Amino acid sequence: METAKRKPGKNFRHVRMELAREREHPQGNSAYGYDLVVPLGPDGSLDSMEWAKHQADCRVRRFRPGEKDQIGRLRRKPGGQWYFDYGEGEDDDEIGFRLSDERFVPGEYVSINSDGKMRTYQIKLVEPV
Repeated sequence: METAKRKPGKNFRHVRMELAREREHPQGNSAYGYDLVVPLGPDGSLDSMEWAKHQADCRVRRFRPGEKDQIGRLRRKPGGQWYFDYGEGEDDDEIGFRLSDERFVPGEYVSINSDGKMRTYQIKLVEPV
């Protein structure tokens, strides 16, 4: 995943999330998911202080079969809710379910509301950027 030309801070991580088990995909599906470049604290939670300093470096890539990858940014609403922003307006925004409470470590699960449907993704990889 491409990031900004300057190197992000030392606690930035590449996080890969893949679709977890659901009715349509009982074994999950690695072809659906996200690559994130985000700052994480020592416990694996999103570091809002680092995010505030380096917002332009907090990137999202959504991948799905048969679709062009969507490239966007991790954003935060005034009330603290995290979301993925792919462009102007809110029609394409994807809201994370309680991302402030999540730990981004391999094996954990994260829920994202995409296209009006809540889907669960498993964190498969966390590595330094």
